[in-house]
Amino acid sequence: MSTDIAAEPGQIAPIVLFPGDPLRAKWIAENFLDDASLYSETRGMLGFTGTWEGHRVSVQGSGMGQPSMAIYATELFTQYDVQTIVRVGSCGALSERLAVRDIIIANGACTDSGINRVRFHGLDYAPVADFSLLRAAVEASEQMPLESAVHVGLLFSSDQFYSTRPELTEPFVQHGALAVEMETSGLYTLAAFHGRRALSICTVSDHIVTGKETTAQEREQTFGDMIEIALRAATA
Repeated sequence: MSTDIAAEPGQIAPIVLFPGDPLRAKWIAENFLDDASLYSETRGMLGFTGTWEGHRVSVQGSGMGQPSMAIYATELFTQYDVQTIVRVGSCGALSERLAVRDIIIANGACTDSGINRVRFHGLDYAPVADFSLLRAAVEASEQMPLESAVHVGLLFSSDQFYSTRPELTEPFVQHGALAVEMETSGLYTLAAFHGRRALSICTVSDHIVTGKETTAQEREQTFGDMIEIALRAATA
């Protein structure tokens, strides 16, 4: 058993969907997976395993922010031999080109976090998605009848949800960052280090520029298009 997931060996599938919200994990398990069973509720961070179209798939809550995410991703990679993690999260749009409920498939991630600066001795590292997952997600989105637009581009992974320096995001927007969230940069880095596959797919839950937003219940239970893209990509 690992320290923070505490699942038995074999309970977690090689493919894991990775929402931050444990209640979104529960919703995914109940609405997308067949024969889903709970393997962990340690610290309230729920994890389930079931099947999707014959493929064994797990869904594991990661919490908010890179430190929390890194605990769960590291244990999944090192103690449960997980090969593929697809983050299915929410994000805040930074560009007027995006609307609430648009979907972003992240080809890379910028960050204001100090985690990678410590890891790389002050040098800059460019965390990017696994290309096979990225391509499969784009192809899946093109084959689905979606009501919202899909964008491929950069996310900005911030360590602060309530930023006291919002002006610091402006250079990232000027250089192509589409939205802000809190986990992708760390996830892509860990996947590269462990030689595994990772992708982040995020739905715009609120708009930093226009002020439009979804409710907490909508963020938990209505981002189904993102989940289906993730499942199709991870099992392609």
